[in-house]
Amino acid sequence: MQNYLSNAFLAVAIAIVVSIIMGPIMIPFLKRLKVGQSVREEGPKAHYAKAGTPTMGGIIIITAVMLASFIMAGSSTEALGAVLLMLAFGSVGFWDDYIKVVLKRSLGLRAREKLGLQLLIAFLFGLLLILYFKRGTAILMPFTGHVVELGWWYLPFIVFVVVSTANAVNLTDGLDGLASGVSFFVSLALGVICVMTGHYSLGVFCGALAGACLGFLIFNRHPARVFMGDTGSMALGGAVAAVAALTRSEIALIIIGGVYVIETLSVILQVISYQTTRKRIFRMAPLHHHYELKGWPETRVVRYFWGLSFVFMLLGIWSFWGVG
Repeated sequence: MQNYLSNAFLAVAIAIVVSIIMGPIMIPFLKRLKVGQSVREEGPKAHYAKAGTPTMGGIIIITAVMLASFIMAGSSTEALGAVLLMLAFGSVGFWDDYIKVVLKRSLGLRAREKLGLQLLIAFLFGLLLILYFKRGTAILMPFTGHVVELGWWYLPFIVFVVVSTANAVNLTDGLDGLASGVSFFVSLALGVICVMTGHYSLGVFCGALAGACLGFLIFNRHPARVFMGDTGSMALGGAVAAVAALTRSEIALIIIGGVYVIETLSVILQVISYQTTRKRIFRMAPLHHHYELKGWPETRVVRYFWGLSFVFMLLGIWSFWGVG
């Protein structure tokens, strides 16, 4: 185990270094391509200054994770499986970003096209889990350690987990450093769970993921010089979901990724409330915009959500302590 822990820390370091090296290369390149961020007119006025900031910076995260993972856990099939799901969802996000910022079609992929691709990828990953990784179809309940056998119901279950996680991270990506900071804490929690459950090489992947998020924050913190775009948020969602599935911690992910859940629920509740009563619960959804419109500075909102994610990280680890 000590060797794997060393590899995990080295993966963190490699991912950070790769991110730091790539930032000064990718940001000017993206600027030359004129892949600038568009800003919603109904959003907070302070966001207008962000218009034109290069997006698709998720390429930095993906590259850093891949290199660090292959160097420190190259022979691991589990790490490879997580990388593949990250790449698959990152590709969907890249396609969406490309249509929006390069082809100048503001809506990007149509909703049904994006969802269809996500469902297909998640379904194939579910089959891979059951047939190739021999993961089984049981899930572990946090705190109790109780095992629930889902049988073939596991397939639609994991499709829901993967797709909802990817979209939840996408919704969380709305402020400078928010999604990358939250995902750093989520990666740390999942890395600890990997160690507790004996998935050491997958823990190396989590180290690479945490390092890539931390390295990306150097360029993504306020005022952001680059945004991750759907390329990055979808990739992060796929990576997180893959680790949770391989370690049977899908339910614990609800706790670990509590900020993702809160952000998603705020959107769902806002839509339901407006559709049924024509009244809004929040000034704007996702929730981080609500606090902005209440007058909180962006940096304060981000720090608040980072702190909340840190608490969820500790709670998630505690919920799995001795369970796996």
